Amino acid sequence: MSRLFGSVRSRATLGATLVVAVALVAAGAAVLLSLRANLTGEAGTRAERSAQAVASELAARIPLDKLSGLDAEDVPVQIVDEDGVLLAASEDLERISGTGTAEVTPAPTRSGADDDRDRGDDDRDDDSGRSGDDESLEPGEIAQGASYTNGTATIDGDTEDYRFAAVEVETPDRGRLTVHAGSPLAAEHSAVGTALTAMLIGFPLLLGVVAGVTWLVTGRALRPVEGIRREMAAITASEDLRRRVPEPATHDEIARLARTTNATLAALEASVERQRSFVADASHELRSPIASLRTQLEVAAAHPELLDLDGAVEDTVRLQNLAGDLLLLARLDAGERPVGTRVDLAALAREEAAGREGVTVEAEPVEVSGSRGQLGRVLANLLDNAERHARERITVTVRREGGEAVVGVADDGEGVAEADRERIFERFVRLDAARSRDDGGAGLGLAIARDVAVRHGGTLTAGAAPAGGALFELRLPLAGAGRGAPRA
Repeated sequence: MSRLFGSVRSRATLGATLVVAVALVAAGAAVLLSLRANLTGEAGTRAERSAQAVASELAARIPLDKLSGLDAEDVPVQIVDEDGVLLAASEDLERISGTGTAEVTPAPTRSGADDDRDRGDDDRDDDSGRSGDDESLEPGEIAQGASYTNGTATIDGDTEDYRFAAVEVETPDRGRLTVHAGSPLAAEHSAVGTALTAMLIGFPLLLGVVAGVTWLVTGRALRPVEGIRREMAAITASEDLRRRVPEPATHDEIARLARTTNATLAALEASVERQRSFVADASHELRSPIASLRTQLEVAAAHPELLDLDGAVEDTVRLQNLAGDLLLLARLDAGERPVGTRVDLAALAREEAAGREGVTVEAEPVEVSGSRGQLGRVLANLLDNAERHARERITVTVRREGGEAVVGVADDGEGVAEADRERIFERFVRLDAARSRDDGGAGLGLAIARDVAVRHGGTLTAGAAPAGGALFELRLPLAGAGRGAPRA
């Protein structure tokens, strides 16, 4: 059963069918009850008219054997006195129930003494259940309204269900009488039965149509999803991230899902290409110092007097620094979360600038939240970059600006062309003036600085300094600010 309804299509079909079924059952029950109530009410109205007609004749002192209402076909009539004694009934009536008087044969005519007997005190309830408050009728007056019951009657051998109405009348010569008249409920039963049969036949057909239409519509709506799934499976099997899933020419959720999936694939492709390029560039950068160091060691092994110890140490240090940079980039790419401690950028800037010639620090105390080591690495990389390009002077400023801490590192060198101000933050990128590995490094310093800034919820941009050189501006949220949480 779980596999049968394991798809969205089958669950949607089942849900829609169940909802429609509940609605149809509720609506059908309401229709049947309303139809039955209306038809029963109409039958009661007809029975009340018949009883009123007989009561009018009794009020007019028409003898019981002359009453025209007793001759009506399919209308059983009973006339009873206050004691519930049957005085008259329809001549073809054979059996009756539901009126409170099951007799169908009138009692013998009573004597005048019986007619003049005390009819009881005024607070006694009559046979129809009416209280003494209703016994204030004048002779010849008919009571307003009627009481209704359901029962059966057999007329000329045919037994049917009837709606009975009881009407009271005060006669001048016989006292208080009650007229029971019935109206057949055959039409009500027939109509209700016909409606029920139509519902029992029509509802399953309608539910079948609803289920079929829902199955087709959901299948058509989910067809693009299956296409997306197949294409994603093919991409996974082929490992070709250049492929994209089909995008439906619609503006619904599935089209947005396809566009988002393609955007994810594009980002994944770019990330993989970046990693491949990173590995290739790292291998290339590592090859040179390792080859140089090997050459020096091989020469030293053959001719110890030719050992360039200073060059070997320099290549080893450069190799060590490069390995450290690559390790830091790997940790940043892996999503390493910086430790959320308070760091005074002014103190950190003075610490990194100490011992460097031509560096001026203009700082006010500003605290941010993050890793002191990583932020120190950012300042060190910016100062190293400024030293390589400055002529005489480097200026470091630390200030508050709104809810941010701003660190600026400016030099008086040639600056960075506007077209290169973003490219210099790419990994292993060195501008023409810094192509020499000895002077320009491996091209990872600014890339590391920006990645650390981003991980701390900030930004690092390049611009023009007031003195005409380059200005690198680091912006970080202040400690405790809403944006201050380091990015994971």
